[in-house]
Amino acid sequence: MRVRDATPLDVPAINGLYNALIPTTTVAWTEDLEPAQVREAWLAKQHQEDNPVLVAEVEGAVVGFASYDDFRDSTKWPGYRFTVEHTVHVATTHGGTGIGRALLEALIERAVTQGKHVMIGAIDSANTGSIRFHEHLGFAEVGRLIETGFKFGRWRDVVFMQRKVAPPNG
Repeated sequence: MRVRDATPLDVPAINGLYNALIPTTTVAWTEDLEPAQVREAWLAKQHQEDNPVLVAEVEGAVVGFASYDDFRDSTKWPGYRFTVEHTVHVATTHGGTGIGRALLEALIERAVTQGKHVMIGAIDSANTGSIRFHEHLGFAEVGRLIETGFKFGRWRDVVFMQRKVAPPNG
């Protein structure tokens, strides 16, 4: 397995990983598949804003991706500029193989390098596997918002997980 920066050539694989989860999971609170053009624009924006997008390859195939972006709008509210919200997606065929861990650890390293202070994960409360995964990597639950999302005909709760990635004064 190899973790590397994503390129525009990775967009179909990234989009496929994301869209594969939409119909059957609450990883993303949408029921609409994402068009490739939207993912292409997202990757271009991530690169322009120097936000990392990492992919994990196994035998030349992209089987996972991870990224982060502003937590809230740090242009409008610059006090948030040291906090990022991340996402990690791994192909269901490769779950439990260490790919998610490798991606998130690489993302944490990138956050440290970029001078970030805190990483946030927003996770559907029913996704106990993701919550445990984050706990194993040093994230702690810091908040829970009840019935803030809707998918599959029911209200969803979101759990906020947080990890400091820089020293208190760093």
